[in-house]
Amino acid sequence: METVILSKIQGVFESLSESEKLAARYIIERPDDVIHYSITEFARFSGSSEATIYRMCKKLGFDGYQQFKIALAREVSFPAEAVVQTTGKQTTRDVVGAIFAENIGLIGRTREVLEAETIEVVIEMILNARFALFFAVGRSAPIAVDGSLRFSLLGIPSASYTDPHAQVMVASGLKQTDLVIGVSHSGMIRDLVKSMEVARDSGAKTVAITAGIDSPMTKHADAVLYCGTTTKGPSYLVTNRIGELVIVDILYKLLMLKTGPEIKPHFESLSEVLKPKRF
Repeated sequence: METVILSKIQGVFESLSESEKLAARYIIERPDDVIHYSITEFARFSGSSEATIYRMCKKLGFDGYQQFKIALAREVSFPAEAVVQTTGKQTTRDVVGAIFAENIGLIGRTREVLEAETIEVVIEMILNARFALFFAVGRSAPIAVDGSLRFSLLGIPSASYTDPHAQVMVASGLKQTDLVIGVSHSGMIRDLVKSMEVARDSGAKTVAITAGIDSPMTKHADAVLYCGTTTKGPSYLVTNRIGELVIVDILYKLLMLKTGPEIKPHFESLSEVLKPKRF
């Protein structure tokens, strides 16, 4: 998989030390400048140190600063996606266009960091599971609910739990034949990390859907599906979750293709059951 440097930095940002965040923030804000700096110049301009930059490069999976800089130069040679600006006079059409560009860019970054091999592993885990449960909290909760409903449409026993206490109680009774899919954009939510840990300790298989590369949640996952992330904003409340929604959609449609003719009678039966619900 080709490395996407800026997305990777944004994914690991919250797990970096404060001094490493200085260097990471500088890269996110001024990648075109960084590719021309020596490690000494970069340390001076970012307010960090050469040792800090070296550690950060290692955390990003590079042997050193030079290898990192070459990869970054390759990435920034492509035009950056437009993002919504909060300053200057803009029409509604401008803002709507920028939002569409941001979402399209985020889906593109999700495509770049999502590994087909891992998706195949997760599909097999779902098909072999007795129950496929979704765990999430906060703004990720609707994604978990959507995922469990989609799986149920396919005849896969599924449910979603968005209360941390309920998650732990359910997780403690799971078996080796069960699967938990945790959804967290940052991968840093303590309650969800604990729920994943309990589920895995009980013997269940675990999958993480997150933008948080090497985040605490991934340490308790048998497989990780990474999604793209937006540039860090002033609050997590504005962080876009479309990458996670796309991953759930991918799983749903691949499962539909995998089950093939078996799913048609189920859909027909489900359609009859739902008829009285419609006008």
